[in-house]
Amino acid sequence: MQCTRDGLTPLEKNPVCVLLFSGKRKSGKDYITDIIYDRLGTDNATLIKISAPIKSHWAEKHDLNFEELMSAGEYKEAHRQDMIKWSEEIRQKDYGYFCQAAVELCNAHTKPVWIVSDTRRQTDLKWFKENYGTAVKTVRVLADDDVRSKRGWVFTPGVDDADTECALDEVTEWDWRILNNGSESELEDEMQNILSWVNSTLNSQQ
Repeated sequence: MQCTRDGLTPLEKNPVCVLLFSGKRKSGKDYITDIIYDRLGTDNATLIKISAPIKSHWAEKHDLNFEELMSAGEYKEAHRQDMIKWSEEIRQKDYGYFCQAAVELCNAHTKPVWIVSDTRRQTDLKWFKENYGTAVKTVRVLADDDVRSKRGWVFTPGVDDADTECALDEVTEWDWRILNNGSESELEDEMQNILSWVNSTLNSQQ
């Protein structure tokens, strides 16, 4: 494997950029991260979902469809609360367990840009910042409740008032905030700001 100028191999040097996205249900964070991932391309970026190892384990343990659990449909919602309860028990023992598992699951170290689409807790932010420092940038996706409702969101006790939806509400410092209420031009401008930073950072490493 070819070494970079500072003596590190590409595998050792990665990640160069880590984008931590968070937002409430139906805010559109998956829609936005999918676009950014497509524009950066599979040679540069990998899409990490912290929930993936949780759902993988749950699907295997209960003989469920993993792909359906990873979707945004009713199948996932039917199992959400049970998955949340189980995963919280694991996090109490090791807060970074699922972050590490998600990185390993998608072999993330082979790509310079990591897009984490479902950051939900302050411990998620803490783990990535502790491990990857200045490579990390945080993005909060926002949408008004009436807009989320039009996208299919219905307040669900035990979900929308739990840590998975509320643990980052008190965080005030985000590198970017994206208001995703349906304006394509505003959304495009916000995504371009992020993409410009990524491309500039990647170029500076060459």
